[in-house]
Amino acid sequence: MRAAKFISAATVLALAMAGCSGDGDGGEKKTASAASVPAGLGSFYSQKPSWKDCDNGFQCATVQVPLNYADPSGEKVGLSVIRLPAEDKSNRIGSLLTNPGGPGGSGVDFVRQAARTFGSDLRRRFDIVGFDPRGVAASEPVRCNTGPQLDAFFATDASPDDQRETNTLGTASKEFAQRCKTKAASELPYVGTVNAARDMDVLRAALGDDKLTYYGASYGTYLGAFYAEQFPKNVRALVLDGAVDPQLSSTELLIEQAKGFETALRAFAEDCVKSGGCPLGTTPDAVIAKISSFLSATDRKPLSNNRDSRKVTESLAVMGIARSLYVKEYWPVLRQALTQAMQKSDGTVLLALADEMVEREANGTYSNQTDANMAVNCVDKPNPPDLAAYGKYANEAKKVAPRFGPFVVWGGLPCVYWPTQTKQDPKPLTAKGAAPIVVIGTIRDPATPYKWAQNLAGQLSSGVLLTFNGDGHTAYLQGNACITKATDNYLVTTDPPKDGTTCG
Repeated sequence: MRAAKFISAATVLALAMAGCSGDGDGGEKKTASAASVPAGLGSFYSQKPSWKDCDNGFQCATVQVPLNYADPSGEKVGLSVIRLPAEDKSNRIGSLLTNPGGPGGSGVDFVRQAARTFGSDLRRRFDIVGFDPRGVAASEPVRCNTGPQLDAFFATDASPDDQRETNTLGTASKEFAQRCKTKAASELPYVGTVNAARDMDVLRAALGDDKLTYYGASYGTYLGAFYAEQFPKNVRALVLDGAVDPQLSSTELLIEQAKGFETALRAFAEDCVKSGGCPLGTTPDAVIAKISSFLSATDRKPLSNNRDSRKVTESLAVMGIARSLYVKEYWPVLRQALTQAMQKSDGTVLLALADEMVEREANGTYSNQTDANMAVNCVDKPNPPDLAAYGKYANEAKKVAPRFGPFVVWGGLPCVYWPTQTKQDPKPLTAKGAAPIVVIGTIRDPATPYKWAQNLAGQLSSGVLLTFNGDGHTAYLQGNACITKATDNYLVTTDPPKDGTTCG
């Protein structure tokens, strides 16, 4: 679940080519009186955002939540919120709150990029709303590392071949954690998913909705499931797309995610061969063997690039490959990137893909996605106690996911040294008493394996499984008419598709 973020086809196309007046309420605001207000939080639940125009038809506001829900009179966090108002005010249902995943993804950026690609019924009848969760982007962001520090961290060999390389990786991970302790110690205990889900109920009330209508992708499904667990009676309709299985441990999640990337790589190899003239091999097995040999060679001798002075290490190459597997529209780009790297020792395109994955700008600056991603993941679940214990899981991952296992699992190593740890073991989330919740799974999803959607739908007392027989990470907004129709109809009417429906 490291940077398992939603990337829509519309966003991919945009990426590949590469306050504020009036309150805007329009008299449509409802009261939140139907839902109970937790003790001591009345002032948060009753706040009315001051919406301001913020370009291109969007409106922006800030909603206050307590840093620590056990001390609501203490320090506060301002959540950055954006909305695209409903087109049909007279038939407006309410707000559709969204989250694009991560953890660490900006919901404000997501809505700016993708709101107008939502189904026409949704745009007509809902305000499409995004927010930056606590610690993310414009909502009191957790910032631990400078650009050069992150460059060094990502270039570190995340598939160590001996104890020396393992110790080097351990040192880099320990330094990452120490920097977060130094720069963000007061925030770290409170940035986890449980608190972010409580923030969503404050947002629901502030938006004027009696019950929550929500679309969450990738990690956003985990956030949505925690919301339903804590506030089952406040659920109107939840779509959880690209589901995360909440009952898995931190290392189990990473191992299963690595296996998902292996499945997606196999699909890419089959597609390359099927399309004809594949420069990587004449059979899927040959393509995968060539990629494996290429990664081993890059481990010995990193690639050059035409963007800057960085060497494209094996770790950066794997990151670039992983980024391309998120959306099928990127497969031709991956084919080009690998051909260029193998034939010319030029890692320019792979590096560009890797930079896109972790939101690194050309000037060497990063968004806070990586810092926030680590901060949330490290406090959400217990972590192995030390480097040796962690290494056993990495070795297990290498056996079942030889190309991606070590990189995905070792990527979570800073959590071993994290200054804030939880002892709360993961468990199934049932959301007993909630209205029907639709869980969407994509059969060859690289970042959130299909069986996670099956598991989450089974755990939720009112879970309904909707399957996309396709490729890429998440299903909605990828252009499949069957998925779009089923999702939009449910969000508008609250009538879910038949459990077990398959599209694609």
